[in-house]
Amino acid sequence: MTSLNQDFAQDLILLAPLSGPVMPLSAVPDPVFAGGMLGDGIAIDPLDGRLIAPCDGIVSHVARTGHALTITSTAGAQILLHVGIDTVELKGTGFVLKVEQGQAVRTGDLLIEFDLDYVATHARSLVSVIAIANGDAYSVVDRTALAKVEAGNTPLLHLRASGALAAAPFSAQPRVAPPTASVNAQVLLTHAGGLHARPAARVREAVRGLDAEVVIRFGTRHASIQSVVGLLGLGAGQGAMVEVSAQGRDAQAALDAVARELQREAPGEAENAGQTAPPSAPATHDDATPGILNGVSAGPGIAVGKLVYWGNDEFSASELASGSAEQERLRLDRALAQVDADLHDTVDAATRRGAQGEAGIFTVHRLMLEDSLLLDAARDLIQRGKSAGYAWQETIRTQVAVLAGVGDTLLAERTSDLRDLEKRVLRALGDSSVKRRELPAEAVLAADDFTPSDLAELDRQRVTGLLMARGGATSHAAIIARQWGIPALVALGAQLHEIAEGTEVVVDGNRGTLAYTPTAAALAAARVEQQRLAAIRARNQLGSQQPAVTLDGRAIEIAANIATEADAHTAVENGADGVGLLRTELMFIHRQQAPTIAEHTRGYQAIVNALAGRRAIIRTLDVGGDKEVDYLTLPPEPNPALGLRGIRLARVYPQLLDDQLRGLLAVRPFGSVRILLPMVTDVGELIALRTRVEQFARETGRTGTIEVGVMIEVPSAAVLAEQLAQHADFLSIGTNDLTQYTLAMDRCQPELAALADGLHPAVLRLIAMAAAGAEKHGKWLGVCGALAGNPLAVPLLIGLGVTELSVDPVSVPGIKARVRSLDYQLCRQRAREILALESAQAVRAASSETWPLD
Repeated sequence: MTSLNQDFAQDLILLAPLSGPVMPLSAVPDPVFAGGMLGDGIAIDPLDGRLIAPCDGIVSHVARTGHALTITSTAGAQILLHVGIDTVELKGTGFVLKVEQGQAVRTGDLLIEFDLDYVATHARSLVSVIAIANGDAYSVVDRTALAKVEAGNTPLLHLRASGALAAAPFSAQPRVAPPTASVNAQVLLTHAGGLHARPAARVREAVRGLDAEVVIRFGTRHASIQSVVGLLGLGAGQGAMVEVSAQGRDAQAALDAVARELQREAPGEAENAGQTAPPSAPATHDDATPGILNGVSAGPGIAVGKLVYWGNDEFSASELASGSAEQERLRLDRALAQVDADLHDTVDAATRRGAQGEAGIFTVHRLMLEDSLLLDAARDLIQRGKSAGYAWQETIRTQVAVLAGVGDTLLAERTSDLRDLEKRVLRALGDSSVKRRELPAEAVLAADDFTPSDLAELDRQRVTGLLMARGGATSHAAIIARQWGIPALVALGAQLHEIAEGTEVVVDGNRGTLAYTPTAAALAAARVEQQRLAAIRARNQLGSQQPAVTLDGRAIEIAANIATEADAHTAVENGADGVGLLRTELMFIHRQQAPTIAEHTRGYQAIVNALAGRRAIIRTLDVGGDKEVDYLTLPPEPNPALGLRGIRLARVYPQLLDDQLRGLLAVRPFGSVRILLPMVTDVGELIALRTRVEQFARETGRTGTIEVGVMIEVPSAAVLAEQLAQHADFLSIGTNDLTQYTLAMDRCQPELAALADGLHPAVLRLIAMAAAGAEKHGKWLGVCGALAGNPLAVPLLIGLGVTELSVDPVSVPGIKARVRSLDYQLCRQRAREILALESAQAVRAASSETWPLD
């Protein structure tokens, strides 16, 4: 530990609150703490059952189960002390609180006594966390280098004020001026745990950018939503009724946003009809096979190569400014302008080639460069004598910690974008301490996470695999890796960084494993498998432009699921017979208002032109649930997956769907587009929407009919498929949602990913019902969910009567080859028999036995 710098009046030294070995947060066996979601800090594996105060202050929050509390120091630092992992589940057993909320304490005072043996045998871990909850106000500038500390004697963390919040006088209760002219609402807290850390952070994030001050009251207490610890101090649990008050120009919007956040859990993130099967949860490393790390697959395939760490030591900005504050501010402004110009060129190039998704990513980056929160914080540090590079780096890292603490998957993955901006601006400032190394052949790149600009710079001829300690299967880096066909793993954990650079490794993107001590025989086997898979891909590509017909003459259409014009070109190159699902959500996101009719038409026309005569099935807007659009203010929903999704949204925003339908009807030539309606549950919804389509068609002078289909993604639609097929031109099954709703398992929950299996007999029986209903009225049935791209599922789907499979563009050649190896009559026979099986595992075994994979 460094000595206390007297120039910083708000510096604070925390003494160890427990005795025992010290470990970094990244080693804590819990992703919330390990990822810094509840603040930066350190961990201790306690050797006795006494938790003491690490500093003077006031107990500002006490967990109802006695396993954790927060101390607010006299200078305003908020220190979270959390004994053990998952100890909330002990419901207070084994813990004795020695203090109460609001009590003043001195350094060394006893806070909690706990039964060390009981907690050790009943909780997931005894490892205890000391975290700084208000990282926007205080940051950790140094931490103990000792392996073991003694409670009350060993300096543990050195904190320093990093903003105006820390300089404000401290009071035990946040001082909030009662609103004079405000809007108010009573809100029932419905999620488990009540107003705990994650929803407290989310409500603060929900009103960012709104001109409003919001206060939450519970009983006699009140707190501003700007204070997460203040919100925790309200003690509002599940089922509590709180009062939300807002004042300011955007008071009503802020009130609605806060109410919405208080009544739902953080949404997950998964594409409704993507082609990648839900990733399995990473196995814990405690019981992992020696020499193997378990992660989550972000890109399938096998990679062999030498481990290379990417960019970990690239930036080294000096802390102190070499010139005046004005000179440093000018340096930062020039760097920001340069990066903005570069991003403008990137967005423009992506837009010209129709890559709307890529353009959207970097448009968001440009908006972040203008964020006053970032700019003001960086300039404040410069004013305090810091260099431009150091100020920008610290500002970004502070904001990354804030976003990670929000508890929302989408926002947490946005931290990758912030780190991307950190690197870009530091490069523009000239604070890159080392140049990019020339990569060796067969490089397996490893990093905490990759950013879009990292991947844009890679020599793809030399990179065989990507490894990330953090990240998610839906991050931008994971999406790009899959598009490039590079095997990739995410969420490998901090142990990834313990592997020596240059180690020869085997990446199995199919099983989600990294072998870092492979034998010579294992390496040879992996290379043989690489060659075999490459030969199969090359063979499949040669036949990709030929139709997919079974051995006994049954023709199956193989289409592509796409979202952009660039995807359409890829689909054509890979031999797709058409587009089975065009997801139109990109037309609605990354913008401040809904697209116009003309914008709809331009976007769809470009894709139809790229398809060169092939037809496109275009799904109308499907948001809600796990997909949100910023400019839509939707009512609070305790369970968004069962709320205003798909066409139900038209009841609240009818103009959105009307404009989209009119835009679709203007695409030429007539008949090149089919309309697909999501989340239909009964015939009445279909008839009403079909009537609107026909009305708009007449208004434009079109005399022919446009084909309208229905997505089968809820059990009621499958059961009523016969009735729906009477009024629809075709049916298309979204197996991701159909599986979720049939098995009552949230497809966004990693813990349930392995169980939410589309090959479950119950799901297959609903598919069989849909096929029978479509056949009765002579309508065709397709599958556009992840199951369509699963080689084990393909024979079963064809046997049940499916005549169209829509898959990821790069999967088209392989699925076509799979179809050509099948006998339709055998598929029919075995599919009916397999419906009688009792589990998804049994279905997989039976399919593998009848139709072995290559």
